[in-house]
Amino acid sequence: MAEHKEQEETPDPGQKEKRPPVPELKPESDEDRDAPLPPRDRRRQRHNREPGSAPENDGSEWRRRSKTLAFWVFFVLVALFATRFFGSSTGSGDVVISYKEYRTLMKQGKIESAVIIDSDFHGTLLEPEYTTSRGGQQAYRTFVVNLGVIGEDAIADWEKYEIDFRFQEKPFDWLKVFFNFLPWLLFVGLWLFIFRQMQGGPKGAFSFGKSRAKLVSEDRPKVTFKDVAGSDEAKQELQEIIEYLKDPRKFQRLGGRIPKGVLLVGPPGTGKTYMAKAVAGEAGVPFYSMSGSDFVEMFVGVGASRVRDLFEQGKANAPCIIFIDEIDAVGRHRGAGIGGGHDEREQTLNQLLVEMDGFDSKEGVILIAATNRPDVLDPALLRPGRFDRQVVVDRPDVKGREGVLKVHIRNTPLDKDVDLTVLARATPGFSQADLENLVNEAALLASRHDRTSVIMEDFENAKDKVIMGVERRSLVISDSEKKRTAYHEIGHALVAKLVPESDPVHKVTIIPRGQSLGLTTYLPIDERHNYSRSYSDAVLTYALGGRVAEKIVFGEVSSGGQQDYKMATDLARRMVCDWGMSEELGPVSYGNRQDEVFLGREMAQRRDFSEKVAQVIDDEIRNFVLTAEERAESLLRENIAQVHVLADALLEFEVLDDSQLDRILAGEKLQKPPEPPESQNGRTKQDAADDVDEPETPSSEETTAESTKTPEDDD
Repeated sequence: MAEHKEQEETPDPGQKEKRPPVPELKPESDEDRDAPLPPRDRRRQRHNREPGSAPENDGSEWRRRSKTLAFWVFFVLVALFATRFFGSSTGSGDVVISYKEYRTLMKQGKIESAVIIDSDFHGTLLEPEYTTSRGGQQAYRTFVVNLGVIGEDAIADWEKYEIDFRFQEKPFDWLKVFFNFLPWLLFVGLWLFIFRQMQGGPKGAFSFGKSRAKLVSEDRPKVTFKDVAGSDEAKQELQEIIEYLKDPRKFQRLGGRIPKGVLLVGPPGTGKTYMAKAVAGEAGVPFYSMSGSDFVEMFVGVGASRVRDLFEQGKANAPCIIFIDEIDAVGRHRGAGIGGGHDEREQTLNQLLVEMDGFDSKEGVILIAATNRPDVLDPALLRPGRFDRQVVVDRPDVKGREGVLKVHIRNTPLDKDVDLTVLARATPGFSQADLENLVNEAALLASRHDRTSVIMEDFENAKDKVIMGVERRSLVISDSEKKRTAYHEIGHALVAKLVPESDPVHKVTIIPRGQSLGLTTYLPIDERHNYSRSYSDAVLTYALGGRVAEKIVFGEVSSGGQQDYKMATDLARRMVCDWGMSEELGPVSYGNRQDEVFLGREMAQRRDFSEKVAQVIDDEIRNFVLTAEERAESLLRENIAQVHVLADALLEFEVLDDSQLDRILAGEKLQKPPEPPESQNGRTKQDAADDVDEPETPSSEETTAESTKTPEDDD
């Protein structure tokens, strides 16, 4: 979580003195106004504004108004076209009459004057006449009739009936031409609109070949290395990039060359993107962010064009950082497809290879990419000269997890009982994203109970929710199934207690969480990076403890241990095939898999050992699992009394932690804590009672009777 801080403006070396920000603009001298600024200073002048100054108009307001104007223009054109198409064809108020009616009016001497335009006779009557229309009788005094070819006979008739007529040139009808072209204009505009929506870009209909990179300018709050924790080695590796961007001459004077590309490799959620933003924030340079999937488009050549445009933008704003997230979307191994691999993605990758090998590192453009699948990247992309350095951003250790928690609790008020060291030890294997989610869940739980600060219990409940899932107390479970689940989980916990090499038990519960009816969690004492044979055997033993407990108590097994069998089999297979722990097979690895990049992981494999060796592998895996089961059965039969005691306690309390298990095994009887008062809209009954008048204090006899009241008495 980035901390929002005010940035201090770096003084310009070319400026004589630093003037404090004032609300009024001061006139500049002619020399200062006419002196050209270097490109880097112009860019800084554009990005580094005074804190109190108004932001520059970036064109967003103009784009919004232009869209509104375009909509109304389009609406008006459609309305005009509809009026022209469905309205009168004459475009005037003259009534169109037939040739027979025209002859009748002329013979009756009712036509006073006329204007002849081309072949149209526009006449004016002496008195209004009536005609039948859709709305009934309509009076008219002017009319129009088409006479076709006007000859001498028609002119003679006009002179005979004393009609004042004159000829007039037909004017050029611009409106008619416009309406003739209007359907085509509407069609082209609609096509351009659809084409632009398909591309999803705001830069115009023909800008689909431009880069989609987003510029994170210096005006926004910076993300620095203070906001990133748990990756100290990665920050040290990237420190050289920052120093180079700040002072390139320091490395160039000795002939050194900064790496052109840095590849951040690590599991999902470890903060690779955040690390790249921190590098840009520390260096104080523009940061262009783009996803690998943004290069891929339905049109051939678009991806390569966007790669070229991306590096052109970088060169124009150098020094800067170009960050490509999920580069495996465009940088996969070439030639892995079926039936050839000359597709759009490979053309984009080829252009990326050319650009990375073509631009000079002296230009100050650093390319940073992130992926969690480095095994599928093309070797040409990883060679020196392109991605010179690979930085591993792994899950944090105990110290790193504590630092990540300190970063994410900056805006979260904590109670005095919260111990971040204990939380860091209790969350092995958590990534930076998991820890951020843990803090957020704890804050939500505290808000749900109307607390003013987050207590340690909220973090414990949030950790259980993240690891094991949400409690499903509404799930209806029979007593017999609940009893079987209790014995199953106690079998895991007791075997882990009896085997000295196993991890300590953290918590046992029979409350359904997620997709499981019960869970047993373990808390490693130290961070494990290597697994010994004794520790692996211990894990196999307590993994099968639940099955053995069911077999001893109920005389049969159930389907509840399906996940246990899968975990034990996978662990035994790795012990035999990958770790060389089998005496029969020796220190030989049989786990080499020829994974096809295009088809996906473990979908197409080539086995590099014979059928005889495969049979031995199967026998050894079965032997490892059965030996662990026999060991677990022996331990539980020797301590069957403790199994029953612990199972009864688990049925009563539903949740037992490590200290409670030790107390029960020591012969101590646990006391059930009083149930908390029911909540009303997120507030306890005690909180609701504080809002009303304080009742009278009950007598000691009433207090005693109330404290000894059981739930059955309420019924």
